[in-house]
Amino acid sequence: QVQLVESGGGLVQPGGSLRLSCAASGSIVSIYAMGWYRQAPGKQRELVAAITSGGNLDYANSVKGRFTISRDNAKNTVYLQMNSLKPEDTAVYFCKANAMVRGSASYGDYWGQGTQVTVSA
Repeated sequence: QVQLVESGGGLVQPGGSLRLSCAASGSIVSIYAMGWYRQAPGKQRELVAAITSGGNLDYANSVKGRFTISRDNAKNTVYLQMNSLKPEDTAVYFCKANAMVRGSASYGDYWGQGTQVTVSA
């Protein structure tokens, strides 16, 4: 259906930066929205940032002013520029796409496998 591959995670010191990428592939007809979620061990997955194909944005309050989400609709790719990283940002970051695939009459949610982001001195 839809395959989402995240990249760009790693270990970074507090105050550092990382840029995550997520490329969607498969039998995609269209993607309405893409976003980034994160989940720390033992905690619930939470929205970090999301963007629609029209450019509407949504950020978690904890990352406003530090993270920037962007997308290349033609490439079905979404990015997350993370600046001024804090230890609290440590989590597995998952990419999600709300997409319609060939053979389907509606949109559905698809998830990547996640990429680890660790912020530690």
